[in-house]
Amino acid sequence: MHLIVVGLSHKTAPVEIRERLAVPESRLGEALTRLCSYPGVKEGILLSTCNRVEVYSVVEDVEVGYGRIQEFLADTHLSLSSEQLTPHLYWHTGDRAIGHLFRVAASLDSMIIGESQILGQLKDAFEVALAHKTTGVIMNKVVKKAISVAKRVRTETKISEMAVSVSYAAVELAKKIFSDLHEKTVLLVGAGEMAKLAARHLIANGVGHVRITTRTPQHAVDLASKFGGTAVPFDQFKDDMASADIVLVSTGAAHYLVGAEDVHRAVRERMNRPMFLIDISVPRNIDPAVRHVDNAFLFDIDDLKQRVEQNRAERVQEAEKAERMVLEEVTTMLDWMKSLEVTPTIVALRSYVDDLKRAEVDKVLARLSHLSPQDRDLVEGLASSIVNKLIHRTMVTLKAEVNSSSGPAFVEAARRFFSLDQPAAPGQQIEPSRESPRYHPEGVAESGAEDPISETSVRKRAR
Repeated sequence: MHLIVVGLSHKTAPVEIRERLAVPESRLGEALTRLCSYPGVKEGILLSTCNRVEVYSVVEDVEVGYGRIQEFLADTHLSLSSEQLTPHLYWHTGDRAIGHLFRVAASLDSMIIGESQILGQLKDAFEVALAHKTTGVIMNKVVKKAISVAKRVRTETKISEMAVSVSYAAVELAKKIFSDLHEKTVLLVGAGEMAKLAARHLIANGVGHVRITTRTPQHAVDLASKFGGTAVPFDQFKDDMASADIVLVSTGAAHYLVGAEDVHRAVRERMNRPMFLIDISVPRNIDPAVRHVDNAFLFDIDDLKQRVEQNRAERVQEAEKAERMVLEEVTTMLDWMKSLEVTPTIVALRSYVDDLKRAEVDKVLARLSHLSPQDRDLVEGLASSIVNKLIHRTMVTLKAEVNSSSGPAFVEAARRFFSLDQPAAPGQQIEPSRESPRYHPEGVAESGAEDPISETSVRKRAR
């Protein structure tokens, strides 16, 4: 079995292609069921977000699997022909497929490195696949490992701690000034999209009170209702600034709306408690002279962008650490997957020798019905001990060599030596091959037809 991934992302396809390929949540289950109905496709997960559409699958044959999944994607989205789709797709198998999934989960492949949303989206995709029973041993193990890797990256690096958006950079700076945003009040002057996003981030980080003013009174009322805040008349917001710990200004005004004297008066009314002012307007709406007011901390759009760029550089450094972690974890997962290749052989060998032992012991005990239960147990124990010692070195070698370059050769040799690819038919007594010496209870190797079993020999062994 082989793990493969076929998909596209913001790195390989424009948004008009991604949005046409996206699978709505309501159709995920049906799509997964259809995916696993394709010949040779054994397991599957479909990850569909605004920035990527990827199919992770366990298939019998890599090249055939690639073709089946490409066919599935084309059939699922009839508005996209194979000619339109293929140039944007990427294909990975083996360690590249595992590494890609780990990088996606850890947000190393995201448009914004370190963002946290993708891990939740992967978990949701996994839950849908589990609910529709389209995963198995391999996919379950690999996806759970990917989630574990993502958590390790977030715990052992600072990749998610540094803001890389202007709106969140404002929150990061506010935290540096106040340390704790709980029960702080923010005054939102204007209703630009970036300001509204910053307000959402501030609320998510504990800001307790939101006051909003715009030139259009009804707009302020609507926004206040949306944020659970209070509308303030536009011509009164300067008087209201004293109640605000954070003032966020974003309007289309072509001149300064807030001057140094306005801020000085507000700080004085606040008994010199710190005030944080964020001006994300272009042109600026807060006079830069405010920077000289004691206990007033002003940051404009360029300050925030500079902070973002610093954080981007630091995230790149943290991403390098995370990439090393991914490589370590990929190696671990590959070792596990290679162990799957030897497991059927070990199970088959164990079953073969157990059946062989059972057949021979039953034959002996049938002729020695006078033995006591204790003696019969001794015969059973003797047979088990001999069998275990005979195959012990084979088992150890198979497990030790599974991850080496010679692993497949050892597996093939074991299967051929013990004829494991030729199982006995149901009800057929299992015997050693005619080419191999037959087992004799007294340890005598012979190729005769009938075992010369004596009562004395069995009792001697039983002791």
